[in-house]
Amino acid sequence: MVILQDIFFISLLILAAIPLGLYIHKIMIGQKVFLTPVLAPVERIVYKICGVKANEEMRPKRYLLAILAFSLVGLIVLFLIQLLQGWLPLNPQQFSGVRWDLALNTSASYVSNTNWQAYAGETTLSYLTQALGMTVQNFVSAATGIAVLFVLIRGFIQREKETIGNFWVDLTRVTLYVLIPLSIVIALVLVSQGVVQTFLPNHIASSLAGGLSQVTPLGPAASQIAIKQLGTNGGGFFGTNSAFPLENPNTFSNFIETFSLLIIPSALCFTFGKAVKDHKQGRSIITVMLILFIVGLTVITISEQYLAPQFAGVVVSGNMEGKEVINGIGASALWGASTTAASNGAVNATPDSFTAFGGMTMLVLMQLGEIVFGGVGSGLYAMLGFVMLTVFIAGLMVGRTPEYLSKKIEPYDMRMVCLIIFTPPLVALLSTAVAVLMPGAAGWLTNSGAHGFSEILYGYTSMANNNGSAFAGLQANTVFTNLVGGAVMLLVRFLPISATILLAGNMSRKKSVAVSEGTLSTTNGIFVGLLIAIILIVGALAFLPALALGPIASFFTN
Repeated sequence: MVILQDIFFISLLILAAIPLGLYIHKIMIGQKVFLTPVLAPVERIVYKICGVKANEEMRPKRYLLAILAFSLVGLIVLFLIQLLQGWLPLNPQQFSGVRWDLALNTSASYVSNTNWQAYAGETTLSYLTQALGMTVQNFVSAATGIAVLFVLIRGFIQREKETIGNFWVDLTRVTLYVLIPLSIVIALVLVSQGVVQTFLPNHIASSLAGGLSQVTPLGPAASQIAIKQLGTNGGGFFGTNSAFPLENPNTFSNFIETFSLLIIPSALCFTFGKAVKDHKQGRSIITVMLILFIVGLTVITISEQYLAPQFAGVVVSGNMEGKEVINGIGASALWGASTTAASNGAVNATPDSFTAFGGMTMLVLMQLGEIVFGGVGSGLYAMLGFVMLTVFIAGLMVGRTPEYLSKKIEPYDMRMVCLIIFTPPLVALLSTAVAVLMPGAAGWLTNSGAHGFSEILYGYTSMANNNGSAFAGLQANTVFTNLVGGAVMLLVRFLPISATILLAGNMSRKKSVAVSEGTLSTTNGIFVGLLIAIILIVGALAFLPALALGPIASFFTN
């Protein structure tokens, strides 16, 4: 039954991704789509209010400065909303302002599309903060990632051109034509299944006996949950995320939310193939993603089904600890693989309660660089970095100048590629090492030994790959974790973005080179295998010593 569920899920995902990818390509190049009659006037109004000249393109550095300035303003505004929420409207629970270090961490988290949460939303944030702060950033941070991908695609297809598009146009079109329409549809589906969407205060019910009361948290949740999945954001409206019944009520809502977090990253592979006028390029990339994803999903499912701890006299049928009964092992494993592969971070089960190998596989999917689907936009431009690295290495092996999509790959390009690929693992390992050496580190954990180390490794790996999920055993709301984690999330988001835009600008200025018999094919099975090997060598082996100290040691000692 689990196998049939996974086959159906992956088949439906690919079938839906193809038309969506072609639709997004039309948005990227400014073609008319079926929503144009409705949204084009809105688009023009936005440009007029903001003073944007839609036909004016930017050079790479100006495009990058626009992203950095926009993100900085978003960070400051979100920080202030949290600090001042006690004096702002739509706060029926009368929450006071958020502590400064937590507010700073949360702002960095949402602006960087990480959505790491060191708080429980229903006990910390007002409805205004959730809607105007978190939900808005869910849209624009996702749109920023897709815009950067558009820039890199233009770098490959343009010839001897100095400009790479207009950030404000890209941001507006992605938000208006892609993210908002899809979010409306998903939100309505979720509301139909029982996900709450209201501005009414929490519901308090008194019991008939004993005078006890029960508080049911409410709020405008469905609208945020839709974009948290579609934008690979992952931040939950409630503290337990999508393991909470009012955020994920049943098996159908669980399927829709799981599907939503992979659909746009999958579709962008077909957008890429269409844009470079070679559908095989997009198919080869999504083939690599699917192979790695299916392997990860298989390992997690088998681990949770057959490697559960055994106790004398007790018959154990799989590891159901920390999982919702309505989802079971199959849907929980599928979600776990999807959320860590896609840089989403939402959870429908507690990662801390997964088996050693199940939790390790989720760790590895993040440690590969969030390229197995990955974040919207960011996953594909990181994967293209691995593609260029593979082409470069293959070129060195045969003594030929490497080329990709009729563009020569030169030393400057490889420096930018290295920044894209190696920033997340370096920052993850360094921040983990610093956290482990802190005198109070043991007090932040609910476990000791190898599993306690795994909690820290998972947390900083998650932050350093813009994921946002946690083992749940790590006490995240400390001044150290808030400040260091905030810096980690901003660094690993904006350094690769900067490198990607500069890489795109350099590629855009180049001439085309003729394809010859010696040109390496990047669409056949040999290249797919070589690309997977490079990903595993660079992405996985860098973390092998840390994994040996954490989940591997945990498996052999428990």
